[in-house]
Amino acid sequence: MSDLPVLFDELPTRDGGRIGVATLNAPRALNALSLEMIRQLEAKLEAWAVDRSIVAVWLDGSGDKAFCAGGDVVALYRSLTEEGENRGAGRDSLLAETYFTAEYHLDYRIHTYPKPLMVWGDGIVMGGGLGLMAGGFQRLVTETTRIAMPEITIGLYPDIGASWFLNRMPTGVGAYLGLTGAQLNACDALDLGLADRFIPRERREALLGALEEAEYGDRSPRALRGAVQRVLDAHEDRTAVPEGQVMPRLDRIQALVGHVDPATAVRRILADDSDDAWLAANRARLATGCPMTAHLVWRMLDRHAHTSLADAFRDELALSVQCCRLGDFPEGVRALLIDKDKSPRWSHADVDSVPEEAIQALFVSPWSDEAHPLRDLGWGHRVG
Repeated sequence: MSDLPVLFDELPTRDGGRIGVATLNAPRALNALSLEMIRQLEAKLEAWAVDRSIVAVWLDGSGDKAFCAGGDVVALYRSLTEEGENRGAGRDSLLAETYFTAEYHLDYRIHTYPKPLMVWGDGIVMGGGLGLMAGGFQRLVTETTRIAMPEITIGLYPDIGASWFLNRMPTGVGAYLGLTGAQLNACDALDLGLADRFIPRERREALLGALEEAEYGDRSPRALRGAVQRVLDAHEDRTAVPEGQVMPRLDRIQALVGHVDPATAVRRILADDSDDAWLAANRARLATGCPMTAHLVWRMLDRHAHTSLADAFRDELALSVQCCRLGDFPEGVRALLIDKDKSPRWSHADVDSVPEEAIQALFVSPWSDEAHPLRDLGWGHRVG
């Protein structure tokens, strides 16, 4: 197989069009999203957007384990620590600024893409992978789909637009997912608005073949979307959807995190003595997670309960860069992915120990509004 970061192809359709296919190509790294992948995807999507012969776009990942297991946080870690084991506050964040700016711009472009863009969310879909998937016109999940925002394990927070879309879930659910990094299956994704269709994994090739055989009409946006929808209607089969994990536990989740502050929510979750395996796994993840992240989850959901998606991405960019400069992110990556000792030395012992001034420092933007790298995000692009 080619070692190119992203593989591109164009499948001919029966009526003379073409389907653009983009495949993340780092299976050994579970298709972790590198800066080069982001740049190549952005460039190709822009080219396909203005190419009248392209009737639809298909995005997937190589291998059989993951669509995309997240951003390339190892590369970010190395850029922050290459001049010493611990550079402390004021770490050089040039790559972080470049990476997160490019990633969020790409994610937003997918949300506003003018042609039907399908995402094959098979296998692991985490962090940056969910950023690619969340904005797709049709987000396809399978029996192997595993979705999560596990940033609490590395000292970051749910970014990639999650500050916006987690707010659109039932009360308390977004906060619970952010605090615990809970894993979701295909049914959960459908229930919570993170997916649109369940397509059994074995039907992938047949589905692509049917898309090639479809008629795309006059190439208007309505005709293109209608053609894709009709093909998906014929191939969706929810008889194999696994049992949901979130909605059957909704009352319990809301009782744990609803109408309280982050410290109280964390205490409630950790004190919950349920022997439910899913809840217990989430509880264990929170118990060893980053105390600062819990506050960031809460604060970002509060800040973006009523803002636009573009505003959320702008705010996330500033916070993500500051997490690299001043926060626990480098230490979290070290413990989980570099040294793999799984013993992070967080800056604070627990959620109650995090001072307000430490939280506020992370929310100081590195840029003025006029100099913000995403200042023009949203101009000329339509969401939906």
